[in-house]
Amino acid sequence: MDIFIPYLLWLKAFHMIAVIAWMAGMLYLPRLYVYHTQTSVGSVESARFILMERRLSLAIIAPAMTLTTVLGIILALIPGVIDWHAGWWWAKLIAVVGLFGFHGFCARWRRQLRHEQRLHSEKFFRMVNEVPTLLMIIIVIAIVVRPWG
Repeated sequence: MDIFIPYLLWLKAFHMIAVIAWMAGMLYLPRLYVYHTQTSVGSVESARFILMERRLSLAIIAPAMTLTTVLGIILALIPGVIDWHAGWWWAKLIAVVGLFGFHGFCARWRRQLRHEQRLHSEKFFRMVNEVPTLLMIIIVIAIVVRPWG
């Protein structure tokens, strides 16, 4: 992976751009679910939210997550970029895995809403909308402050 060393700063920059796009989508999608649950089943408004959720997921969130993952793996494999014994790295990795899990839950909720299954309330989606923010805080603190060695 030494061939990527001359491009390290570019890789980091594009990784950060992809992370920002992914996070923007992950912060907005549950908010769409909040508004979607306020519509009537089978209504024009519900159909509009189904379309918005699909477009956000497929056009922004999925590509940004994929690019974040690919660039993150490349960066992790470049010698000297990560101290594999440092606690901050593992805290970040656990939070990123949590973000992948949240992404999976969002996909499940989108499928349910697409089929007009209202299994969760507006209040539920308002609460889970905070999950990506908490994970982002852990990730940023782990990377910048590195409080865990």
